[in-house]
Amino acid sequence: MTNDNWQKPKHPKKKRSERLKFISAGLLILAAVLYLLISGTLQGARYFITVRELLDDGSYLGRTVRISGAVDGESIEYDSEKAIIRFEIVNIPSEYDDLATALHEALLDRNAPRLSIIVEDAAIPDLLQHEAQAILTGALGRDGVFAGTELLLKCPSRFEESTAPEGLSRIPEHQ
Repeated sequence: MTNDNWQKPKHPKKKRSERLKFISAGLLILAAVLYLLISGTLQGARYFITVRELLDDGSYLGRTVRISGAVDGESIEYDSEKAIIRFEIVNIPSEYDDLATALHEALLDRNAPRLSIIVEDAAIPDLLQHEAQAILTGALGRDGVFAGTELLLKCPSRFEESTAPEGLSRIPEHQ
């Protein structure tokens, strides 16, 4: 007679433990994803803070934050040998209807808080100009200078709708 050794022996405990490991790993991954989503949402709930908020709250000193302000074009300096950009930004109110107007009015306001910025190891961007909105990531030092590690710029004049020059008429709409 032949022996039936060719079949694998059944180990129900082994299948249960593998299933338990799989379920545990899945729950751990799900918990990690939920944690990242919740913490990211809470931290990113506010995209940036204003210059006034940064200067008024001492708890921001030395912490990495994202700030926004209007670039004062007269203050822009670039050291090409050391790749260092220096400039000042002015506080923009947190709420406004038109960004271009808000930037212009912020720079005209002599009482608006100003902040010196330094960005090292950077090429000077084309959009770094007077009345551009600067969004910077970095930290405020004890010397009152904000050391930026990331610089994003918005220039509202580049995104305004162009109007037709005088003397040119628009194409009439079909009636």
